[in-house]
Amino acid sequence: MTVRKKYKMEADKMKIIMLGAPGAGKGTQAKKIAAKYDIPHISTGDIFRANIKNGTELGKKAKTYMDQGLLVPDELVVDLVVDRVNQADCANGYVLDGFPRTIPQAEALDKALAAQGQKMDYAIDVDVPDENIVQRMGGRRACVGCGATYHLVYAAPKKEGICDTCGGELILRDDDKPETVQKRLGVYHEQTQPLIDYYTKAGILKTVDGTVAMEDVFGAIVSILGE
Repeated sequence: MTVRKKYKMEADKMKIIMLGAPGAGKGTQAKKIAAKYDIPHISTGDIFRANIKNGTELGKKAKTYMDQGLLVPDELVVDLVVDRVNQADCANGYVLDGFPRTIPQAEALDKALAAQGQKMDYAIDVDVPDENIVQRMGGRRACVGCGATYHLVYAAPKKEGICDTCGGELILRDDDKPETVQKRLGVYHEQTQPLIDYYTKAGILKTVDGTVAMEDVFGAIVSILGE
């Protein structure tokens, strides 16, 4: 093995999947990982938007489903993700956020990567109990004027119910109401929880406690990935 090849393999040990329930904070942690290790933070929403905007073949296919209000099939989503991770900026790794969500997606991703002699390196589960998530999301407030977001406990506005930025009214969005959050958590446990077992068997699952302060969660992730 040449020295160059060896370095490439070591540099490539940063293919990461973020797991965690809605509101667990995995998106925030994914962004922090991307910034620290200088690797792209990839979400399927961003991939869809970029491909549709650029009028790619895959983008056109995805758009035909989305225009009809249909879910984009797993095979097409995997094609879009694999196309994205093969781009030059992903040479040293990447963080996948919000994908895969189901076992079939995970299997299809593994198969597509294996065909290129690649595999995922880490699946990091930001673990937060349901009751914490309901409480956390129930404290969120959004400004009807400028869209700024607050939290009654963690990032409270200076004046209750009023936006610091534009003086607009702050509301609890439907998405953050306890009954909606409980429904989303139900879907998560049914569809995505099995991925915890899947990646445990694959030997790449790492779990961090998501109930502690944001910086402490990140500290735990850095201790897994290395400085």
